[in-house]
Amino acid sequence: MFQMSITASPKLRSVAPMPARLPPHGAGMRIGLFGGTFNPPHDGHRLASLAALKRLRLDAVWWLVTPGNPLKENSGLPPLAARMAAARKIADHPRIHITGLEAEIGTRYTYDTVRYLTQRYPQISFVWIMGADNLAGFHRWQRWRDIAQMIPIAVIDRPKSTLKAAHSRTAAYLCHNRLGETEGRLLAITRPPAFIFLHGPRSETSSTALREAGQTL
Repeated sequence: MFQMSITASPKLRSVAPMPARLPPHGAGMRIGLFGGTFNPPHDGHRLASLAALKRLRLDAVWWLVTPGNPLKENSGLPPLAARMAAARKIADHPRIHITGLEAEIGTRYTYDTVRYLTQRYPQISFVWIMGADNLAGFHRWQRWRDIAQMIPIAVIDRPKSTLKAAHSRTAAYLCHNRLGETEGRLLAITRPPAFIFLHGPRSETSSTALREAGQTL
């Protein structure tokens, strides 16, 4: 996943000169945040977003297309604008919005991005969405415990990641804060830490496999 680091997080700007441009939003909305490099985006991203919209009763899902993953080599990463354009074509849904928010506000770590949004838009109920493959390594993310304390987390099952995610360090840390799958409608309005693991139809597609097969932007 995109916001991982074992080094100290850069300090978030204390005052932004202008509010960041955000997708459509308003008080009382329930919005899922789905971050990644989207290199390239694929139907698995869309399937996870549709599952979150339906089962968590979200009003929208924002794909946060990151400038780069701090734990990966980014020298060959396609430009942000190209990845965002490709993401729009794949998403193709009126309630899935593509944003380069992190490039605008100068963040690359999930902790800083989530803090920015939750502090400036407390009237919105945000949920962090991730695949099960990312939950397995979530403890490597910068200030991962603090992220869990700031925002409810929804994990979407992924092929070959179910058991790793279920037995991960993060799952153990959040085990007493886990909602049942039938309680998805409550996640966005549950005070964090809160966590849900959603199972259902899964896509075998992955960005890594597509790149290895030569399918790039």
